[in-house]
Amino acid sequence: MTEAKYISDQQQRLLQLIRTLAGNEIEGLAPGQIAKLLPCLPSQVTRDLANLKHVGWAEEIPTTGRWRLGPQIVQISTRHATALARASQRLAEVNNRYSRSES
Repeated sequence: MTEAKYISDQQQRLLQLIRTLAGNEIEGLAPGQIAKLLPCLPSQVTRDLANLKHVGWAEEIPTTGRWRLGPQIVQISTRHATALARASQRLAEVNNRYSRSES
């Protein structure tokens, strides 16, 4: 079985949309801009944004109609960074314990 048979164009487009929104949290992107950047149909962008909004991964900026990453995905990133910092601290503690020289 090859891995390629499990690859979904729709899911790949959705993941690419998340990457496209990243870094545009202040001004956001208009759906038409997103469609050009991906490239895909505006109707696909509308559907994908609705799905991301449903799980809190994207939100529409009310005053502009542009879209940005939502709090849920940013919180996942923050939790990941926190876990890495804890792991790094734990590794440093273990390293200190084993690297102490005997007096």
